Amino acid sequence: MAPVLEKQLPGAAGAGDNNNEEEEGQNLWTSILSEVSTRSSSKLPSGKNILVFGEDGSGKTTLMARLQGAEHNKKGRGLEYLYLSVHDEDRDDLTRCNVWILDGDVYHKGLLKFAVSAKSLPDCLAVFVADMSRPWTVMESLQKWASVLRDHVDKLKIPPEDLREMEQKMVKAFQEYTEPEDATPSSPQRRVPTAVEDEAVVLPLGDNTLTYNLGIPVLIVCTKCDSVSALEKEHDYREEHFDFIQSHIRRFCLQYGAGLIYTSVKEEKNLDLLYKYIVHKMYDFQFTAPAVVVEKDSVFIPSGWDNEKKIGILHENFTTVRPEDPFEDFITKPPVRKLVHDKEINAEDEQVFLMKQQSLLLKQPATPTRGPTESPGRPASASPRPAGRAGQTNITSGSPMAAVKKPDPNLKAGAANEGVLANFFNSLLSKKTGAPGSPGSGAVGAGVQGSAKKTGQKPGLTDVQAELDRMTRKQDSMVSANNIPPPTENEA
Repeated sequence: MAPVLEKQLPGAAGAGDNNNEEEEGQNLWTSILSEVSTRSSSKLPSGKNILVFGEDGSGKTTLMARLQGAEHNKKGRGLEYLYLSVHDEDRDDLTRCNVWILDGDVYHKGLLKFAVSAKSLPDCLAVFVADMSRPWTVMESLQKWASVLRDHVDKLKIPPEDLREMEQKMVKAFQEYTEPEDATPSSPQRRVPTAVEDEAVVLPLGDNTLTYNLGIPVLIVCTKCDSVSALEKEHDYREEHFDFIQSHIRRFCLQYGAGLIYTSVKEEKNLDLLYKYIVHKMYDFQFTAPAVVVEKDSVFIPSGWDNEKKIGILHENFTTVRPEDPFEDFITKPPVRKLVHDKEINAEDEQVFLMKQQSLLLKQPATPTRGPTESPGRPASASPRPAGRAGQTNITSGSPMAAVKKPDPNLKAGAANEGVLANFFNSLLSKKTGAPGSPGSGAVGAGVQGSAKKTGQKPGLTDVQAELDRMTRKQDSMVSANNIPPPTENEA
């Protein structure tokens, strides 16, 4: 029996070796298949959706296009579609995240049914965009679009147990938030739960936390934060204004369990941080950025970090406003400046203007020029008057009666006499006749009387004529008196 046993032992040993080899081969194939199946199950999921809400001109399309890596200047209507490319470096996997941008007009809210359904709602992320260049519209915009999304979720008619499960998931994610640790370059991109997270202490929610639980993660993005300096210069905004705005936004975030981030496409501020946070919330990638609340134009508060006590720190700096004051009472809309456009006056062409003036001048009757010895009614070509009637001609053309105005009866007699004398001597200066004492001057009174008789006037002279006649006689007597030679001694 011994030899038989000796022969069987080697055979038995050889059969055992073959069995071991076969088992090792099967184990190898099993491990390969399990690895492949694990990799296939760990691929980035497809069908994720980002729903973007905001007012017209808030920059929501430009923001999402910049995250996509494209310069997007076109403005669509209704419901726009974009996508974000998501790359998993550890698995070398690539997928697309759908981005649906709803128009700023509430009229288009019915188009949400094409972007999200009851089945796809658990794979959605809601983004509310607020325009910080117009801070007086921030809270009204957030309240409006949040109500639009709530109404749409209610219309989906999700089974109550499924909706409750989604809500509990959001509460758990908010409560289990922990401060991120700095990741090393060799650390994997995907976040791996550890035993420490399972043993973390879960704090109860505050009174105003997650009062509106939509069952999906929510993110508030404030765009155009580079306008902070413009608000300070143009609208006299101070630190208190920005703290008051941030306080109201953060309390709104607590109600929806939302994160908050300030961005600026113009200055490319926090764009990379926004992309990483979205990928973290959608695909559970590792995220290592801490909260930032010091810089007023680059605030970042992840979901689960904030609470009422941390918001109360902002209230300590309030001096002219209280935290419970209405938002629109302190952040008021500036008055609209009406632009008064002056009517444009088109200047007329120079040549047209000159032609019009020329035509007006041609229509006016020409006035002939009179010489010094011409009478008003006598043409220039007529023969001159005789020398003997020169005095009468001069009197008629330059008579003081025509130049001297009738004295005002309200004036005193002395003032009237002085006025008459002044006008008379002015008329004498303008004459080109002889001196007052010349023979021609003696005919002044006769000429006046003769002309009065010829025209049928009354023989009586007016006050002015009488004054002139009196002054003429006085001058003649003075001349005659001056011509008498002084008496000599003998005569005396």
